Order: sequence, then structure tokens, then C-alpha cells
Amino acid sequence: MQPRFEQFISERQYLHNVSPATIEWYRHSLQWLPTEAPSANELKNAVLKMREKGRKATGCNAVIRAVNSYLHWSSGVERKCGAGCNHLRISQLKEPQLVLPTFTPQQIRLLIAWKPRQPCQRRLHLLMLILLDTGCRITEALTLRVSEIDVANLLVTLDGKGRKQRIVPFSFELRKSIFRYITDYNRKPDLLLMASRNETLLGRRVMLRDVKRLCKRLGFQPPARTLHAFRHTFAVNYLRKGGSVFHLQKVLGHSTLEMTRRYANLVTADLSAVHQRISLLAA
Repeated sequence: MQPRFEQFISERQYLHNVSPATIEWYRHSLQWLPTEAPSANELKNAVLKMREKGRKATGCNAVIRAVNSYLHWSSGVERKCGAGCNHLRISQLKEPQLVLPTFTPQQIRLLIAWKPRQPCQRRLHLLMLILLDTGCRITEALTLRVSEIDVANLLVTLDGKGRKQRIVPFSFELRKSIFRYITDYNRKPDLLLMASRNETLLGRRVMLRDVKRLCKRLGFQPPARTLHAFRHTFAVNYLRKGGSVFHLQKVLGHSTLEMTRRYANLVTADLSAVHQRISLLAA
């Protein structure tokens, strides 16, 4: 990697204390640039190349954000990037407004009512309950340690993106499941709540495979982006039950409210039901 890129990444790592995942994403994103000081035409060609490679608009925008961060840093301006900046930047691509995949209420009832027998099945069941009850990301659930669960006050501390911790409440029902699991399998405070036989971190792909197998065993096809669909389902249910979008933003750990507002578009059936009540023609 070119020296200027390395300097940018080093400053982000040691001065801004960004996470290792962010550092890796900077490295991946800057590889799309042909030089340390790209021209406007070269920036345009980088986006064209990404599209030709089959990248979706959302994937391109993730790269564009990293590249724009580098371009702002390279300009030497200390303040936050904004309207007053004159350096080159890439415009974000328009992203399609897709309906995010969720589990249906019937599917949720089947998953909750499932009676696991073996330890690995109980671990899988607990994982799904945590995802459904807290709306956390799969990586946040898999890296959760026993010491981060406050069973007395029904609170869990999650390690989110960018090393940002947040405290999220959970239900009495989830507390029962967590308490039984900790007791039955002698989970010590310093251990991961859910771990492999060797006490190592569970693999995301392994858990995805197990969830999909269970869904098919229970008689339904799992939704797309299955593990993240638990998070979508939690968010939609939260809004349906009258939860605030602002509170939901804090629970999900979103940096902007715009990210959270996407879930408001998922409640089409709810909007239809409301329309039947308020329609002037139905009066």
C-alpha cells in the first residue's frame, strides 16, 4: 500500500482509536484508488469499476465513505468535513429502498416454542432468544460475556461497532433462559456466554447454518439475511408496539436516526390497517 494511505490508516488507528474492523475496511476501500492523489476522473472511474465488478449501491457507498474520509484527511483540513470543504469527494449512489426481511409472527412463535434437548441446541435457542429480545447484532451476541449480563436489573452491555458500548434492557422471559443456561452449564463471569466446546468464539457461518436448518425443520423457509432478519424483526415489532424511533436508535446502536427510520417503512400492513380506520370513504 502507498505511503500516504499508510499514514492515513496509522493516524486513524493510533490517534482516533478506530476498531480493527474499520482499519481493515480502510485498507480494502483505498485499494480502489489508483494513486494517493486521484483526479476527479480517476474517482469516477473507481466507482465505475466497482459497479462493473457487480457491487451493489450499498457496497459502493461503504467504500465511498471510506475514500471520502481519506480525501478530507489528505486536504489537511482539521475540522469535520462539511459544506465548506473544497476538496474532491465522491457523491453517494442512490440506494434502492428495499423492504427488509423479517420473520413472521407465526415463525417467531415456532422458534420460541421449540424445545431443545442437546447442549448445542440449547445454545442455539438462547442465541435466537437474545437476538429477538434485544435486537443486537449477531457479533454482539456471540462476543457477549457472562459478566456483561446484569440479571438483577435486566440489562446487558453490548460491544457495538467502532468499540462503542451500549446498555440494552431485556425481558423477564429472557432472564429465565439466561439464568438456566448459566446455571446448567456452569458459565463463569469471565467466560463467553455461548462458546464452542473449546471455549472459543462461535463462528457466524456455523450459527447461520444451524438457524437455517432449524427453520426448515420447523416447516418454513428462513428469510433472506437470516441472522440480521432477527434484528429487523425486533425493530419492526418495537415500532408496532408503540416504541419511540429515538429510543429504538439507542437500543440498536445506530449512529444516525436515518438508519433507524428505515424500519418505519416495514410496517405496510399496519399502515393499511390505520388507513381503513381513518379513511373518509369508510366513515
